Amino acid sequence: MRPVPRLLPAVIVVGLALLGLKGEGFVRAAWAQEQKGAEASDVLAKDTAPVATDPATDDAKSDSAAEVDVLASLAKRRAALDTREADVQMREQVLAAAEARIDSKIATLKQLQDQITALLGQRDDAEKAQLASLVKTYSAMKPKDAARIFNTLSDDVLVPVAQAMKSDVLAPILAGMNSDSAQKLTMKLANRVRLPETVAAAAPAAQPAPPNAAPPAAGQATAKADK
Repeated sequence: MRPVPRLLPAVIVVGLALLGLKGEGFVRAAWAQEQKGAEASDVLAKDTAPVATDPATDDAKSDSAAEVDVLASLAKRRAALDTREADVQMREQVLAAAEARIDSKIATLKQLQDQITALLGQRDDAEKAQLASLVKTYSAMKPKDAARIFNTLSDDVLVPVAQAMKSDVLAPILAGMNSDSAQKLTMKLANRVRLPETVAAAAPAAQPAPPNAAPPAAGQATAKADK
């Protein structure tokens, strides 16, 4: 019966030792769990904590953004200037083409003018030659024969021919013409040697005769009345 009491203390001691070991394991597990939780909290705090910024870095970024804006504005301005320059060049080309066409037309008109002037000169020369031939022909004719033809000639031929003839040749021809035809021819020849109306109008008016001036002679008055 004595061995039983001796075993109880040993069992109790072993049990206490086992409980101590288990308690220590629980404590260590709890401490390890607490350490892991603390580490996770630190990591989470680091992740969620605001990152400190460097003012110099912010200024550099701001300067870079400003430079980019300036470069973009300059690029747009350059593109606008290029477009405007291209538009100006196109307008200059259009104006140059229009000027070239106008110069070509002016040159063509100048050539036509020269041709017309040459033709008019040739016509004038031909008319002068024809007139000289007619004058020579009628001057060589007998006055009565020439007078008979002069009675029927139109004024555009008669007046130039008569004006170009010598007075000593024309006088017998006028004497042989009809009185009416001779009078009309004489008036037309007189009118051709007068000044044009525009020149006569531009000439100064005749000064009025003084009060004590003598009256015109009877012959002069008669001549003025006939005119």
